[in-house]
Amino acid sequence: MLPTIIITNEEILSQVKLSCQIPEFVDGIVARKVVENAAFEASLKVETEELQKAADQIRLMNKLNSADDTWAWLEKHSISVDDYEEIVYSTVISSKLAAHLFADKVEPYFLEHQLDYVGVVMYEVFLDDEDLAIELFYAIKEGEMSFYDIAHKYIQDTELRRKGGYRGIVHRQDLKPEISAAVFAAKPPQLLKPIVTSLGVHLILVEEIIQPELDNDTYQNIASNLFSEWLKEQIAKVDVVKQLDSNCLSSNSAA
Repeated sequence: MLPTIIITNEEILSQVKLSCQIPEFVDGIVARKVVENAAFEASLKVETEELQKAADQIRLMNKLNSADDTWAWLEKHSISVDDYEEIVYSTVISSKLAAHLFADKVEPYFLEHQLDYVGVVMYEVFLDDEDLAIELFYAIKEGEMSFYDIAHKYIQDTELRRKGGYRGIVHRQDLKPEISAAVFAAKPPQLLKPIVTSLGVHLILVEEIIQPELDNDTYQNIASNLFSEWLKEQIAKVDVVKQLDSNCLSSNSAA
């Protein structure tokens, strides 16, 4: 049995370096400082009600349903109450900054990129044999077999097979270009002729084309993406000087 192991802050930092994760941690620190500075310059304020709402959402997201669950989670992650409050504040101020910077840019972006947000409800069976795919295509067209029958016979993945090859609502960026072109040119409901890609042969049933709508989920997704791109640009402009304790990193000082 191993004796008790004591882990220090210096050892944790050393492990971060040995794991080659310092660049990611540095980017996180810089991102937080960039957000805080931009929020300060924009005179953004955070209200108590906003903090409480965000704290509740974080607890819900982490399934912290009781005070005991919350304390156990804080202890597991070595987070103090003050640390948790800082996490909540950072979450809220980032959201407010994103709204401040991009609230009036989301709709124009959506209108300019509408085609990217067109959705398709589709079913798919992936095959290795093009001749077989063509044979199955005509079998469906002539009513000898249903797409459901083929999905249950040829799909290997258990969950996808149970759903009859149902892929859900898929967008252009989720599909290979050659598949996207055929799918979004379809007149649903339509069974497409087998499409050959570098992955194999795709037999696809297009059930419905869903026209783009700027609903809340799409709005939040666009705002989040615009904010992420802005943050990357700001981080790239920052001149970062790392002041690390050479003693705790001495094991790799020659690297």
